[in-house]
Amino acid sequence: MKLINKATIILPVIFACGIFIFATTNDAKGTKEETVYDFPAKLDFAGEETPLKISDVKERFDRELLVNVNLHASTILAIKRANRAFSVIEPILKKNGIPDDFKYLAVIESGLVNVVSPAGARGIWQFMPETAKERGMEVNENVDQRYDLEKSTQAACSYFLSAKVKFGTWTLAAASYNGGMAGVNKQIGIQKLSNYYDLLLSEETSRYIFRILALKEIMKNPVKYDFAIAPGDLYNILPTRKVAIDSTISDLADFAKREGINYKILKIHNPWLRETKLLNETGKKYQIEIPLKGY
Repeated sequence: MKLINKATIILPVIFACGIFIFATTNDAKGTKEETVYDFPAKLDFAGEETPLKISDVKERFDRELLVNVNLHASTILAIKRANRAFSVIEPILKKNGIPDDFKYLAVIESGLVNVVSPAGARGIWQFMPETAKERGMEVNENVDQRYDLEKSTQAACSYFLSAKVKFGTWTLAAASYNGGMAGVNKQIGIQKLSNYYDLLLSEETSRYIFRILALKEIMKNPVKYDFAIAPGDLYNILPTRKVAIDSTISDLADFAKREGINYKILKIHNPWLRETKLLNETGKKYQIEIPLKGY
């Protein structure tokens, strides 16, 4: 009887406490997950204004901004990697007369790492094999320059310049990097419009510029979007020296040891070397980077 009386008293208390804890947890969770920010008054890509006065344009940007603000890990990693990758990309864009905003295209293509897409695109700029060869890169089982950031950035610049001549705007040039020149040009012909923000394109290409704009906004204003990363936590570019090679290297592990590093470090700094050796029967000149510190 005493046990029953005690249970009668204790169970309601536990139930009430559970409701209180659940409510408190949900309130705390709601506060934590709620993202509040001042919506940008103006946006542009490569100096070309984004017409936020058009309702669907504003909503499409809002979607990509919200998504990337809340992809905490990947956005933080992009900001950290950009400190290293942008130091290579920016001067090449500038040398070719390409607006600086195109560096954010590399961010959304690959997260600034050498990834492989299901379709076979590779590297930070995500070139397909034939497109890479058309743009002057060597692509085979032994050497794949899609993994060379300097050479792939130069190839990307070549594409952007061609697309700008074809379409007349940097925005459409950037969109065509995703949708293809032929694909975008076909829709321009069908819809009789030549403004990216007026065109109805595929889902991926329709989101493409807005993803670039979202990453640009966040990465230029990281504190505003709660991505305050200390300078010491950014990934720095390591100083290197370049070794000119015009012959075959039969064993890259031995070569690395002779240069004072190991095979892993050699491949980290020269990911375009795809095998355990470098075949070079034609005497082609290659530049192999050897880090001066950091290991």
